[in-house]
Amino acid sequence: MKNLRLIAGVSLFSFAAGAGVMWAQQQAQTSRREPQFENDQLKVWKSVIMPKQPLTLHRHEHGRALIALTDGQLKVVDKNNKQLNVYNWTRGKAYWLDADPAGQMHADVNDTAKPIEVIVVELKKDKP
Repeated sequence: MKNLRLIAGVSLFSFAAGAGVMWAQQQAQTSRREPQFENDQLKVWKSVIMPKQPLTLHRHEHGRALIALTDGQLKVVDKNNKQLNVYNWTRGKAYWLDADPAGQMHADVNDTAKPIEVIVVELKKDKP
């Protein structure tokens, strides 16, 4: 009976560990925002944009600095998939992006073969 419990416990642990690994692999293969830091003045996140997996439509009310963690070309499109801009990021360089025009939503599209990763530092307040 002890052996049966031990086998059941090991099997359950192995299943749970395997499920955790599968979840982590799935998470690693999807475009996403990973929160990093936030206070009353700014919000910081890491964006990972996987090939052919656009980030969902969103907008930026305030200006933001972006630090490229990888090289890559990012296409910005509106809700009708009309291209608004194309950015060529160089790993290790920082960029400034103004607030989005009023009412304009966009998605970030990676048409390359490799993931694009950036850190975004967005202001929460307008300039005085």
